[in-house]
Amino acid sequence: MKYPQEVLTISKRGKVEVRKLIDRGVYVRYEYIDPTTGEKSENKIKIVLRSKDGKLEEYFMIPLKQKDRYLLLKTDVKGDRFLWDGTKAVPLFEDSNE
Repeated sequence: MKYPQEVLTISKRGKVEVRKLIDRGVYVRYEYIDPTTGEKSENKIKIVLRSKDGKLEEYFMIPLKQKDRYLLLKTDVKGDRFLWDGTKAVPLFEDSNE
């Protein structure tokens, strides 16, 4: 099969590869803070991905010692929840019917 030039890339090993779309959607990132101090309680971030068909995937992003590098761990999907935006509780996604 012939692919358009703009979708081709070269890997670190010098192999030509095609960048193929899996899906598109939106995401939410949030962190965990101590309710008493307002400071981070753990050094991790949760990222929730939602594809256009509504499927959710959830991951913990854990910073590594090397700057700007993260370990990504897939977690169970928890479903709808509320997050603190600094002034009030807001649904995980703005268009949620909660």
